Amino acid sequence: MQAQSSRKVRESPSDPEFGPWLAQASILVVDDEPGMRNFLMRTLGPRCKLIEEAADTEEASRKLDQQHFDVVILDNIMPGKTGVEWLAEQRAIGFFADAILMTAYADLDTAIQALRAGAVDFVLKPFRSNQLLNAVARCLDRMRLRRENYVLRYELKSTSDHVLLRDRLIGASTAIRDVRDTIARVAPLPTSVLLTGQSGTGKEVAARLLHSLSDRAQKPFVPVNCAAIPPEMIESELFGHLKGAFTGAEAGREGLFMYAQGGTLFLDEIGELPPAVQSKLLRVLEDRRVRPVGSEREIPVDLRFIFATNADLEQDVEQGRFRRDLFYRLNVVRIHLPPLKDRDDDVQELADQFMHKLSLQLGMPPVPIDDSLRAAFSRYDWPGNVRELRNLIERALILGKFSHDFGDGPRAEEGSATDSLADIERRHILGALKEAGGDKELAARRLGISRKTIDRKLAAWNG
Repeated sequence: MQAQSSRKVRESPSDPEFGPWLAQASILVVDDEPGMRNFLMRTLGPRCKLIEEAADTEEASRKLDQQHFDVVILDNIMPGKTGVEWLAEQRAIGFFADAILMTAYADLDTAIQALRAGAVDFVLKPFRSNQLLNAVARCLDRMRLRRENYVLRYELKSTSDHVLLRDRLIGASTAIRDVRDTIARVAPLPTSVLLTGQSGTGKEVAARLLHSLSDRAQKPFVPVNCAAIPPEMIESELFGHLKGAFTGAEAGREGLFMYAQGGTLFLDEIGELPPAVQSKLLRVLEDRRVRPVGSEREIPVDLRFIFATNADLEQDVEQGRFRRDLFYRLNVVRIHLPPLKDRDDDVQELADQFMHKLSLQLGMPPVPIDDSLRAAFSRYDWPGNVRELRNLIERALILGKFSHDFGDGPRAEEGSATDSLADIERRHILGALKEAGGDKELAARRLGISRKTIDRKLAAWNG
């Protein structure tokens, strides 16, 4: 017996009694009784974004293959196979959505079996519509909190440079105005975007601006630093995994692709992806489906991709480190973030902004930026770009003054512009190394540059 066609409500109004997330939810109802399906469709249809129905478990399995659902509402007693048996099978082949079990028999054995199969809530027949709606609302809140907590924990482990300028690209220079104009044109489109530029130029800020100006602005923005995840873990982190898929996988987990469902996934340092994961990412871009590690099922995803790199991907392609076909899929729209030294007087506006915001954040009085310091800012090459400027301002607030390398101490003798710039850069890096007790890793983090940059500079100065 086939169920009726699905019913979609594109713009469901938010129901304050059951939370704002119900209006954006996709729900599958599985029950062999037409009267119960009709009741559930009438109850949920006007309140959620998408609702589909299935008259048996076979039809439900087909619909899971075609569409992602946030919640599945499932009857337990059906011909051929119980809801608990079907749910256990689906969990084993790749099913992560929350499931609510409807049953008229509230015995302990059924409850234990349902929990083991992965049901997260029960509704006892007969029930009223508000009981069901409350159960769905609990599922949606649980899903939202689980995903938000994971993304927030991930962000805490990652760089926090975007926090102060999260959705802004500050500056009046021609270079940064061009970037803002391009972002404004591209943001409303579903097209993938590749952001390029040196480390610290604000690629994540640009990605967040793209997201905030798109029609996905109210959905998740999930940033992923591919270089920060160990190669042996990155496939599981991105795609998710089933219980027992590998040693240590004691429970199944959705990946970051699913956590970004409906929103934007930002993959930073995309050039660091291992070759095997590059191949899987290409499949996702082509098919918009992900296969968790150990899963037999591919899960449909609806998200926008933004990529970023500070590497030369064309060179990586020529040297065989990056897939040519993947590069062509990424390089549809490319936006280059200029280095800070090429942004005219933006450094002055950024310095004032950082000083104001960080002084409030740290609870410390602002440190004056005098004319000689501003002149030094203009002459300096800023190898760590905006990130280095932010770290410099934060360090000045903590110490109550700027380092002598920037304006407080004796100035370098004015020779050629290049010599003066090189001298300022050399003193600044050596000063940071001295403050860090010779620890190159610590000095690099404080400067907002890589350890390799410090090694390269020291080798050149000692050569």
